[in-house]
Amino acid sequence: MTAWIGLTGGIGSGKSLAAAEFVRLGVPHIDADAISRNLTADNGKALPAIRSAFGDEVFDTQGRLDREVLRDFVFRRPQSKEILEGLMFPLILEEIRFQQNQYPQAVYGIIDVPLLIENPQFLALVDRVLVIDVAEEVQIRRVRQRSGLDESEIRRIIRTQISRRDRLLHADDVLVNEGSAGELAAKIGRLHRFYSNAVKTVLWKKRKPLFAVGSAVWQDNGRCT
Repeated sequence: MTAWIGLTGGIGSGKSLAAAEFVRLGVPHIDADAISRNLTADNGKALPAIRSAFGDEVFDTQGRLDREVLRDFVFRRPQSKEILEGLMFPLILEEIRFQQNQYPQAVYGIIDVPLLIENPQFLALVDRVLVIDVAEEVQIRRVRQRSGLDESEIRRIIRTQISRRDRLLHADDVLVNEGSAGELAAKIGRLHRFYSNAVKTVLWKKRKPLFAVGSAVWQDNGRCT
């Protein structure tokens, strides 16, 4: 039976790069964001429900979902976020479960979910939680470099996400990603060896931080040095 790791992290943490390293090592990877995009692409399964809930104004003249308009709509109307999640989450969960069933022989796999900790339905799909962690200053610098957003906008986005403290409290494993791409690859390699072996042991069932991947070492207290 395949064990599943829930991968999460805040904006600018490098979660996508971490996921890509697991994929490079041959680990099955399920991407909740990619599933969401497919559900809302042309002729996507979620489009009729979105149109019914939010009207034609979130669609362009060709009948395609205008993601920027929908995003702004949700930000301006907090109750709309709950409505949208209520539409999308059951469809995303259904597809994740379908994809999980495609890997019955894998030792372990990764489920990449930005809102993993905020939603018990997603947490129920995984055996362990891996948090990619960086300081807020690093988040801001990275997002500014890649998107050009100003600092106030980035901080606003960070405030809409679960706090760093709460994210770490829910983690079974923590990877600090404040170094180079090479350092990240080395840390993922160590985690890969740990997961490949620990899944067969009693350690796997301990839902508390076992290892933190810091600059060079793992520690038993779940903290990095």
